[in-house]
Amino acid sequence: MKKLLIIAMLLASPLWAVEPGEMLPDAAQEARAREISKGLRCLVCRNENIDDSNAGLARDLRLLVRERITEGDSNEAVVAFVVARYGEYVLLNPKTTGTNMLLWAAGPLMLLGGGVLAVLGFSRRRRAVAAPADLTDEESVRLAKILDP
Repeated sequence: MKKLLIIAMLLASPLWAVEPGEMLPDAAQEARAREISKGLRCLVCRNENIDDSNAGLARDLRLLVRERITEGDSNEAVVAFVVARYGEYVLLNPKTTGTNMLLWAAGPLMLLGGGVLAVLGFSRRRRAVAAPADLTDEESVRLAKILDP
């Protein structure tokens, strides 16, 4: 029973896409590569970092990151190199500067604008509904006949 439980736990654990041949011999450099890879998006899988993806492009990016690290680049330089080559879309958490600020603010601004338009439309419709007119004498007499048995 214990063996079955251990096998089930091993099968349920996440599988990493980093292959043994890709890993750097220096543990410190490999740790840096893993840290950088956590913030880089797989351009094929979209919402997966390159370490978790089995796509060929993700493998190329992993190798590129490790190559830049072995050449002596800092973490920031590696990320800047990848962004210069593939664009800011490769970042899982893009920077909130420049035109990205407009993209970050667009959703809340559209929600706020839609709310304002809904409130204005509701209030205009409410004002447009005319108050019911008073009954004429003839209608009052007729209503009294209907209501009295």
